Amino acid sequence: MLNSVVTQSGPADPTLLIAHGLYGSARNWGVIAKRLSDTRRVVAVDMRNHGDSPRADSQSYADMAGDLAEVVDGRWDVLGHSMGGKAAMVLALTAPEKVRKLVVADIAPVAYDHTQIQFIEAMRAVDLAAVETRGEADRQLAADVAEDGIRAFLLQSLDVKARRWRLNLDVLAAEMGGIVGFPEISGRFEGPALFLSGGESDYVRGEHRERIRTLFPNARFAKIPGAGHWLHAEKPREFEAAVRVFLDA
Repeated sequence: MLNSVVTQSGPADPTLLIAHGLYGSARNWGVIAKRLSDTRRVVAVDMRNHGDSPRADSQSYADMAGDLAEVVDGRWDVLGHSMGGKAAMVLALTAPEKVRKLVVADIAPVAYDHTQIQFIEAMRAVDLAAVETRGEADRQLAADVAEDGIRAFLLQSLDVKARRWRLNLDVLAAEMGGIVGFPEISGRFEGPALFLSGGESDYVRGEHRERIRTLFPNARFAKIPGAGHWLHAEKPREFEAAVRVFLDA
């Protein structure tokens, strides 16, 4: 079972499940989970091979969707970003009875031609034996990752005290082709679906909409101006507001 972080100040029903993206964890969603929990219970999970969830030999979307299905007790709203968005889509397509409303953050049900392997190589290059503080790890990581925001994001998965990454880097590297891909799938999710993307991101393009509407006939689309792929981190208030309006409608 996936490691879960439950945040609740509002009622338990409806419950919102949050699935993070590649190299992320439930902790990345703490602020948004807390804000949204005023009207519902929020369950953020560590995906397999991430955070404190079990290690496995596969990172397939069928397996990730199966993991999410084990967490959902009843019929929940589901929000997924990037890799987590693809897993959430596969869950909705293969087990629609478990999903009330679906929010997909900055990803489409298509294969992409980029890779994220460079960040695995950068993390592997950090000499963890020489790291005493997160700042020292950041300085090492800067040799390969110039962007401050991306380094800060990656370093959230570093356990400095244990000198280890909370990521199964070997499996994520081996499974990268499948992670940036999307499985052949024939189901349809007839429920409400929001595809929320960053206005500065090119992950959800106009040519993807036909494929999205084939699988999700009740899909609607929205963009957050000035946000890129990590829209929930770059524009958290706007992201929260868009998700809230959709879920509460």
